[in-house]
Amino acid sequence: MMSPLLKPTLELPIPGARLRPWRFSDAAALARFANDRAIWQNLRDTFPHPYTTQDAEFFLALVADNQRDLYLAIELDGLAVGSIGVHFKTDVRRRSAEVGYWLAQEQWGKGLATAATKAVSEYVLARFDVCRLYAVVFETNTASARVLIKSGYELEARMRRSITKAGKTLDSLLYALVV
Repeated sequence: MMSPLLKPTLELPIPGARLRPWRFSDAAALARFANDRAIWQNLRDTFPHPYTTQDAEFFLALVADNQRDLYLAIELDGLAVGSIGVHFKTDVRRRSAEVGYWLAQEQWGKGLATAATKAVSEYVLARFDVCRLYAVVFETNTASARVLIKSGYELEARMRRSITKAGKTLDSLLYALVV
């Protein structure tokens, strides 16, 4: 199995777009685009809001030292406008990995999240001993559900009242790509 430490650069089928390793020089762009309540409302509470430069620097240091998972910037025209990560599981789930992503709101609806999800999914399935990729989205996040479906993921489950975000308890949807 190849190590996630071999941080890839993956070209995307959108002009000027690619996935690449995060750089410390991305801190300003990361803080700018991640500091958006519309993004925060669809992510886990570990993703801060407001999102500061200090939060960006902390994240960049964390991913620079990471030896287990894969964290990539979604770059468009030389600027990091989002993030996609793959979190490899252990023990009895060792052949599974969770995919997560977010994208700057100004890039929504342009196919960039779908291209990134397809590319990272193909990369992981081809290079790691993984037979199952999955993602969990909030029931209100219909755009992310569409991204996953367009990327070949299938809805496996509705987990009723499984998340609480911003004072609301919601269902979450489990999507998987199984080979």
